[in-house]
Amino acid sequence: MDILLTNDDGIHAEGLWALHDVLRRGHAVTVIAPDRERTAVSHGITLHHPLRANRMSSNGHGPGYAVNGTPADCIKLGILEILGRKPDLVVSGLNPGANVGVNINYSGTVAAAKEAALEGYRPSPPPSPEASPTTIRPRPSSSAVYPTWSVAAAWCRGRFST
Repeated sequence: MDILLTNDDGIHAEGLWALHDVLRRGHAVTVIAPDRERTAVSHGITLHHPLRANRMSSNGHGPGYAVNGTPADCIKLGILEILGRKPDLVVSGLNPGANVGVNINYSGTVAAAKEAALEGYRPSPPPSPEASPTTIRPRPSSSAVYPTWSVAAAWCRGRFST
């Protein structure tokens, strides 16, 4: 399967690359994500300055494209210009927080999925709660918690198997 992968947390986000690493096993995955965090930008698109996509790799992962726009811009630019074709599937996420309730109105991750729907992609049912990246474990060096990206990414891999 040919997959376009994006998020709203930016090209260097850990969850994005965890998902990339599991989806690339058996699939052609192209990462096209904002060049920096774009959390809570809703469904904004860029109108008043040129969009740029820079091919790059992130922390040994990649390659991918860092776009100086919003998650919705990444979908448009990815499908219409960068890929030059429609991928089989568009995936938006993983997120460190929940996109539920009123938050879905502000989420760039949800907006990217909505933009894909506008391009003719059918939405997938939401993931189950037990696969959420907010499954947490203590950070070894502190009392803070962090997402177990590998658990959430592995769950997603099972959903997108052919």
